[in-house]
Amino acid sequence: MEGIEHRTVEVNGIKMHIAEKGNKQAPVVLFLHGFPELWYSWRHQIVALSSLGYRAVAPDLRGYGDTDAPASVSSYTGFHIVGDIVALIDSLGVDQVFLVAHDWGALIGWYLCMFRPERIKAYVCLSVPLLRRHPKIKTVDAMRAAYGDDYYICRFQEGKMEAEIAEVGTAYAVKNMLTHRTTGPPILPKGEYGTGFNPNMSNTLPSWLTEDDLAYFVSKFEKTGFTGGLNYYRNLNINWELMAPWNGVQIKVPVKFIIGELDLVYSMLNMKEYIHDGGFKEDVPNLEEVIVQKGVAHFNNQEAAEEISNHIYEFIKKF
Repeated sequence: MEGIEHRTVEVNGIKMHIAEKGNKQAPVVLFLHGFPELWYSWRHQIVALSSLGYRAVAPDLRGYGDTDAPASVSSYTGFHIVGDIVALIDSLGVDQVFLVAHDWGALIGWYLCMFRPERIKAYVCLSVPLLRRHPKIKTVDAMRAAYGDDYYICRFQEGKMEAEIAEVGTAYAVKNMLTHRTTGPPILPKGEYGTGFNPNMSNTLPSWLTEDDLAYFVSKFEKTGFTGGLNYYRNLNINWELMAPWNGVQIKVPVKFIIGELDLVYSMLNMKEYIHDGGFKEDVPNLEEVIVQKGVAHFNNQEAAEEISNHIYEFIKKF
């Protein structure tokens, strides 16, 4: 990608790969990716925001791409990941950043706003709203009760998913997840990955994902495997325990939230009601705007790249 620089920084006991572009003195926009993704998911926004006078920075998160992947499952709690990001912000030599995050990155973004709000000027959140912590039921237990044992997040808890993905191959699995457009809970076939998230997967790629794009993602996951990314899911119940001291805490950072109407998150149980009927605004009083993108699915930063870049700029330029 033209003009994007790559380097490694030491953060929180690991080596983290970051991609960046833009004037080193410019305000920083920090991009956090989700699963199964990389810094590369933000390729369009890095170019767009750097051209508008910002310093765009996108890491491979812990366990992904060219960033270290500690072996222990217990090294992937919300505290570890937020610790990495705070150290990354420190390494950039700035007090505050504009935060943009998607999927698992969005969940980490909420934790970051919860623990260190003074480091975040404003937050553009994609796909995953603040997930209100249930005071009595652990996260995965609630999902299992709602959707059953073969709901993808429940299946990701077991140590078997890596082998099940290996049976279909990295290229198939990555393409299958990135091109998924079915609303409703992804239920995996028993004992195998099978057709995974996208039973109707086409041979041809959507216009927003080129063969070169897919090949880049595949090359990195072939090198690292999926364990690092899956370990985030395997800490959902531990995170529920660790976050008890912040139960009911409001997020005071200014927020803009953007979700695709075909996003699997948007069709989760009670999600639309939470987003639109006051619950989200109650938890995030400075939620300034909620955008639902017509005809757009989960990976909206790639599928609707230009629109997302414009939304980011229109929000952060106010601060």
